[in-house]
This record gives sequence, C-alpha cells and structure tokens, in this order.
Amino acid sequence: MTQNIRETDLYNPIKMFFEAQGYEVKSEICGCDVVAIRDNDPTVIIELKTRFSLELVLQGVERLSVSNNIYLAILEGPRSGLNKRRNKIIKLCRILGFGLLLVTVSKNTISYVTPILEPVPNQSGSHKKSKRLLKEFKNRHGDPNTGGSTAMPLMTAYKQNALRIVNGLENGSKSISELRKTTGVHNTDSILQKNFYGWFSRVDRGIYELSSKGIQSSKEYTRIIHGLINPYK
Repeated sequence: MTQNIRETDLYNPIKMFFEAQGYEVKSEICGCDVVAIRDNDPTVIIELKTRFSLELVLQGVERLSVSNNIYLAILEGPRSGLNKRRNKIIKLCRILGFGLLLVTVSKNTISYVTPILEPVPNQSGSHKKSKRLLKEFKNRHGDPNTGGSTAMPLMTAYKQNALRIVNGLENGSKSISELRKTTGVHNTDSILQKNFYGWFSRVDRGIYELSSKGIQSSKEYTRIIHGLINPYK
C-alpha cells in the first residue's frame, strides 16, 4: 500500500499537525513544500518526501537560506529508508539542525504525525529571502495548492491578483485607476503592462480589456475567482 502513497498525501496530516499547534499553514510558497507561521515565532519550513534521500537533505539545506527552522517529513513505513539507518539519519539531521517528522498515512483510519527530532537553529537565513517568503505567504489568499506537488501550475499571490483584474474586466474595458479601485490590487498597472499570462489587451492609453485568453481564463478559473471576491461564501 505504501508504494501508492504520493508526496502530496503527506500534506494534509502535516498541515493539521501544525494547525493544532496554532500555526497558519500554506503550501508551495517560494519553492518550499510547506510553510507554517505563528504570531511572532520564527517561520517553520517543512520539506516532504515519501522516503529519506539525499535529495530531501539537499532541499533542507537550500531552505536554510530562508529560515533556520527546518523539518524533514517522511512517510512512516518499510520504504521510508529510516528503518536500517535510523540512528545515522537522526545524527545527520541533528548535525544540520533539522527536525524530523514521520507521517503515517492511512486510507481507512486517521493519518497522523510523529515528531522524531526537533529543529535546532544553527545559522541565520537570508533576510531578503525570508522577507520575500513572508510577503508571498501573507498575500496569498487561502491555501490553493497541495504541498509536495511537482510539475503542476501553482496558484501564487500574483496570479490571484491577475484573476481579480480579470474579474474586474468581465463587463468591459476599464482604466487602470478604475480597476485598482474596484479590485484593491495596488500593482494593477504593473500586472496589466507585463501581461504575464496574456490575459489582457490594451485598448488605449491606460485602458485595458480582456484578451481571448483572458475571456477563457475567466471561465477556467470561475470557482477560484468566486472565492477571491467572495472569501466568506
């Protein structure tokens, strides 16, 4: 059964584990599988893998440039790579300052997380990268992705703002100032001018409308747009 478990299956148990401790949790933030934030506490980053591997360790090392509170989370089971090398793996994580979590995933019963080792901060992350991660975390509405996703388009705060503008243009062309006022997106001008997704067309100076791709996106992302403009419904 373990071989059918995917990396993304570890996300919900990890999310619930940290939410139970009072953290706000979101996935796929600036390349990090999971980010957990609580009040003024240091940012926690969790990297997910179904088994312990060099790739997982290297991901953890990379995340040290953002935060010094890193957990590695792996699937509990015979394929985790932990059984025969448990003491060596724990020693390695301790040297690097990483925390270690075991995730038990079940299709029929409640999944849960077992802490094996707590992180021990041993160096400071980059203030610039940490600030960027926190900005993306706070600006992203909800938690629209699943931690551990690979080769899948992610919903970022930037894309959410672009979709707010798509919604603002559904009834026809508008000026940048009108859109900024109706959508609340402060960088409306930058999004329209860069037109990263090809959703917008310039009608006149400072006036935009939806392109054919934009019209299609309004249909494709209807549910997401509704959630962005009606967050409590």
